[in-house]
Amino acid sequence: MNKERSIKVLSGWIVAPVTLALYVAAGVAFWEAIVVHVTTTSTGSTKPDVSLIWVGIILLFFAIVSSLGFFTLQPNEARLLILFGAYRGTTRQGGFCWGNPFYANGPASQGRSRGLGRAIGKGDTGGTQVARRLARYKVSLRARTLNGDKLKVNDKAGNPIEIAAVVVWRVEDTAQAIFDVDDFEAYVSMQSETALRHLATAYPYDHGEDQDAELTLRGNVDDVSQALREELQERLAKAGVAVNEARLTHLAYSPEIAQTMLRRQQAEAVIAARKKIVRGAVSMVEQALNEFNEKNLVDFDPERRASMVSNLMVVLCGESQVTPVINTGTLYQ
Repeated sequence: MNKERSIKVLSGWIVAPVTLALYVAAGVAFWEAIVVHVTTTSTGSTKPDVSLIWVGIILLFFAIVSSLGFFTLQPNEARLLILFGAYRGTTRQGGFCWGNPFYANGPASQGRSRGLGRAIGKGDTGGTQVARRLARYKVSLRARTLNGDKLKVNDKAGNPIEIAAVVVWRVEDTAQAIFDVDDFEAYVSMQSETALRHLATAYPYDHGEDQDAELTLRGNVDDVSQALREELQERLAKAGVAVNEARLTHLAYSPEIAQTMLRRQQAEAVIAARKKIVRGAVSMVEQALNEFNEKNLVDFDPERRASMVSNLMVVLCGESQVTPVINTGTLYQ
């Protein structure tokens, strides 16, 4: 595993005057050789001073070579310095810089930028596969956002669901990102999809009948997002990538079972509401009977008590408004 090594380079503003002086000196040497120091041969023809020409050629050669060492780096950008195939270090100095002219300037890799969840073998009809080149081995250190596509997977209970996530990441170790993986952007995309699929199978979509204490994708979004971030960080550490944030952006049942699961959720909601209504009604009936007994308003025998409880439960638990009926007789007639 490669590790990033920091290296310093010279400021381009220091080397630029020297390079410019070499160009001027080469021009002066050519001028002196061709115009000023012209000698006349025995045949009467003239020829320039060869020694000064060679001096001008040498000065021009060093000026051109020196010019190849200039490069610029923007804030939050780094360049890997590779000399004849050997990694020398990474510089993060921003601005106008100068390094060894023989540092490699070619593309670091060629890959395809893909959205989360797109298969590698898909065609390029939608512009999803884009050739990428890292000119002069420059790597951006800025935070990047990977907005994932919707994936169709099965949750822990086996229900087909649709899930998507957004991942905010950045390159932390440039040497690992370039040398340890073939294409770190494609690597981030593929590992993000794999981690999201694995996460979806580790949690149920929602609480079941006997799973009230279990974490779910719908009920514990923050905990699930944190678990996704930790798994992604473990997977992407091999590529020198740090995950700043990972959150679910879409979560739903698949269309083929969405209506069935909706009816199930509605039934569960109705049952929960009924349970709450019954508990409240029982509490109110109990309170009414206790107050009757404490104040000795009515002496209920078991049959009259049961009748009163039945009437109160019908009134309190009924969905429609109850029309009262006045009994002018007794319970026994």
